[in-house]
Amino acid sequence: MSPRSASVNEELRRRSRERLLQAALELVSERGYDATTLGDIADRAGSARGLVSYYFPGKRLLVQSAVHRLMHRTLEEALEREPRTEDGRERMARAIDAVLGLARDHPVLMRQHMAGILQGEGFKQCPEQRRLAELLSDTVARYGSPDAAVDYPMLRALLMGSVYAALVPGVPMPVPVLRAELFRRYGLEWERGAPPDAEASGGAYPEDLSRFFTPGGREPERRHGHGGERNQETDAAGQSK
Repeated sequence: MSPRSASVNEELRRRSRERLLQAALELVSERGYDATTLGDIADRAGSARGLVSYYFPGKRLLVQSAVHRLMHRTLEEALEREPRTEDGRERMARAIDAVLGLARDHPVLMRQHMAGILQGEGFKQCPEQRRLAELLSDTVARYGSPDAAVDYPMLRALLMGSVYAALVPGVPMPVPVLRAELFRRYGLEWERGAPPDAEASGGAYPEDLSRFFTPGGREPERRHGHGGERNQETDAAGQSK
């Protein structure tokens, strides 16, 4: 049997990593962070358990990357949904609504994310986080910022603070109140974006998260019958070391 090409190995690695990210989101949503083990994630993903540590240095950073994936794909959908627009003010409104919507619709994941980045490992850059940063920086630039490098960190801080405020146990602030304050700061009309009492195309957040892990419109991978693929992935990982 001839050796697989570098491109085939790369595709196997990409698919394996995608499944681990999806499995982490699903299990933390269902069980919480503490009740989810790396073995559980590997089993749900249909991957060999040793591959988890090959792609990620630990559970916290795996979950951080998974939530960043959810955030950047949610933001991407919001910015590109129909009717598509190049209006910078509308794109800013959509970005704010997308991030606040995550706090409203995925509180377990977002609460864990906020807690995780305050732990010892802290905030770590990853491909998912970099894509999120690119989208937010582009949003700030299209909004009309004269210096996106300065204004992007402020937008990020305001959004993170709003998510935190919406999720504080016992004293959460209502999302519409936080939205109103952010819209006031950026001079946005309430009707822009996806107001909380309106149903916008692409604004729903279903429990099935697989659409965030099937780039190019491909169908999600089945979770059974991965025995052969586990060996292929292990071989691909070994060849790249």
